[in-house]
Amino acid sequence: MPDLNKTIQFSIKDEHEEAMRQTIVAVYEALREKGYNPISQIVGYILSEDPTYITTHNNARSLIRRLDRDELLQALVKNYLQIGSDGK
Repeated sequence: MPDLNKTIQFSIKDEHEEAMRQTIVAVYEALREKGYNPISQIVGYILSEDPTYITTHNNARSLIRRLDRDELLQALVKNYLQIGSDGK
């Protein structure tokens, strides 16, 4: 039987990062489906903020433009370094 006195903590920041991850995955898949190199296209968009790097297929361009590039870069670096949201 589960311990009903145990508190489960949810982090809004973690939920936000998961939403960003789902968006990037959707954009990646749309680019792949159209025959583009998804990594190159996403990097081009992040560096330039030029939306033409992202296809309109499956609404990918609209999706990625909803993301804050600074937050996205922070999440990508943290994920790459495998560190927590507190920077440790």
